[in-house]
Amino acid sequence: MLDDHRRPEGVDDATVEAVGRLTEALETVERARGRLFDFHQLTGEADIKAGDAVELLRKAGHVELAERVDTELVGRNVISGRWTFQIVEDYDDGYWSTARRLEREVREALLGGQRHIYEAEMKEDRRTHGLPGHEARPVEG
Repeated sequence: MLDDHRRPEGVDDATVEAVGRLTEALETVERARGRLFDFHQLTGEADIKAGDAVELLRKAGHVELAERVDTELVGRNVISGRWTFQIVEDYDDGYWSTARRLEREVREALLGGQRHIYEAEMKEDRRTHGLPGHEARPVEG
């Protein structure tokens, strides 16, 4: 067993499982945050491309259509009063920060701050001891 991932004395299976599940929830929040950044960047890229299309429409002589795209789409809020950076900031300041803080506080209160105890125990149970590629920690070379 990895010493830095050893279950603290007196901690039961239910506690390790519960904290592991909360950590898994945080990992899902992190994935959602990444997708939110994808949304942010893709929406910004789309806005720039729409602006490019406005210029191309103007050059092609389609001034009225270019003006419609420019005034109705380019720079438009994605939700009421907000561009995507504001959505990202609200997510970061609210849900994401709260999830990170609570996961850390629960882990510190119940497992002495140790991370991934559930996974470390799963690794210990699943690996084939003594077989290359199944070492408990990286082989120093």
